[in-house]
Amino acid sequence: MATIKHLSSKNSNYAAAESYLTFQHNEYTGLPILDEKGRPKLRDSYLLDTLECGESSFAMACLIANRKYGKNGGREDVKTHHYIVSFDPKDAVENGLTMEWAQALGLQFCKDNFPGHPAIVCTHPDGHNSAGNIHVHIVIGSLRVRTVERQPFMDKPCDWEAGKKHRCTSAMLRHLRVAVMEMCEQADLNQINLLEAQGDHVSEREYWAQRRGQRRLDHANAKLAAEGQQPTQTVYQTELDKLRKQIYSVLNKTTTFEEFSALLMQEYGIAVNESRGRLSYCPPGRTKFITAKKLSKKLEKEQVLTALSQNIQLAAIIQPNSEKKPDKIRKLVDIQANVAAGKGIGYERWAKKFNLKRWSQTLCLLQEKKLLSEDALHQRIAELQTQHDDALAVVKDLDARMVSLKELRGHLVVYRQYKPLAQKLQTVRNPAKFKEQHRAEFAVYEAACAYFKANGLRTLPDLKKLDAEYQTLSSEKNGFYTRYKKAQIELRELRTAQQNVEAFFRKEERSHAVPQQEVK
Repeated sequence: MATIKHLSSKNSNYAAAESYLTFQHNEYTGLPILDEKGRPKLRDSYLLDTLECGESSFAMACLIANRKYGKNGGREDVKTHHYIVSFDPKDAVENGLTMEWAQALGLQFCKDNFPGHPAIVCTHPDGHNSAGNIHVHIVIGSLRVRTVERQPFMDKPCDWEAGKKHRCTSAMLRHLRVAVMEMCEQADLNQINLLEAQGDHVSEREYWAQRRGQRRLDHANAKLAAEGQQPTQTVYQTELDKLRKQIYSVLNKTTTFEEFSALLMQEYGIAVNESRGRLSYCPPGRTKFITAKKLSKKLEKEQVLTALSQNIQLAAIIQPNSEKKPDKIRKLVDIQANVAAGKGIGYERWAKKFNLKRWSQTLCLLQEKKLLSEDALHQRIAELQTQHDDALAVVKDLDARMVSLKELRGHLVVYRQYKPLAQKLQTVRNPAKFKEQHRAEFAVYEAACAYFKANGLRTLPDLKKLDAEYQTLSSEKNGFYTRYKKAQIELRELRTAQQNVEAFFRKEERSHAVPQQEVK
């Protein structure tokens, strides 16, 4: 999945942008990394091109434009805009994405969306997270050096006239997200819907807070390890991440919104507020609520209510067992090996009593199952293994079909929602302008049409029938999953019992073999 991120800079040193892209920098301090002679170290691998700079460097082109139009002289003026297009790490393996291909895509993206601005386009093979994601940096001077042809996404004269500054508005970011989605679709690269939040929302500030906190924690743990102490925490969590996990833990075990909000307050002191159909959360120690949008898509009202309804269905399937659970069958302790390893006589006495209890449990289980012969035990284990594997295969197959149905339903809902918009396109006076105004809607609508075409769906299914089929598959999956878990539990018990029987008879053989050796 390709993503796009925007950063702006008020730094009047335009050469610093190119220096950052070509030389190694400390990811925490932003300072250049020096070699043994005190010189900045070049990056191991990168590709770099400039646009709209003529024969000058990027820095010189920006300075000439500033002097020509008399702008960007104040400290608070935005001098450059930095866009980062990051591709999915799987694209390099699955779709053959290379740095050269990514650089070509980045150059074309810059020409299409930032015409008239002096720009640097630079491709790096990996990011801070070392996930192997090829990404393209596009740094543009904020001042346009020439008048360009008006494009559909440009709505004001300052968007195409020379001497005007680039505006990174919410509408512009929306256009760029759609452009990234279209670029990946045309190039057959992995892509997600950038117009909707996906899972947890981690801001740039929180991301670096987590990285710096993890770095401090690693240093502290290294000191503890050097002193021979065991670290108590190995993963650093930000306050927002802790808040998410606390809310998730309560959300997974409640069935009504009232119970959800009450249990959050009872267990963690987190207050829940609903205003205009939106949820917000306030942890203890704060007075200002945090909106669900800033935490996670999963914590918004619609998703929370959906999760609560699913919990109701699961509660109806999984009946609580009020009876006391029997002790689990466990393996016998190898007393001789532990005594030989240095255990004392006290351990030997305890282990004999412990093994006696375990052997008694094993015999009770085998008598209850009527598996007192070795052949019967082996046969029952083989039968359970077959039942376990068959049920698991069916569960996986049903799960895959449910995922496919869910994907089809999503495309069907989008298609029906925006079909009137596509029909209206045929009757408006200015189709190009109308399509640009609703570009995002047409993008997902066309993606749904492409999905139907790729899957050979000429007649679209009924939404109610899809929901009914999904529910049928869900109940069928739950039935097979119950069989799978039942076979898994019994199989684990019988295998442990089998190991105990084998260990007991090996012990008997050793006890009979010792006197014979002494007689000899």
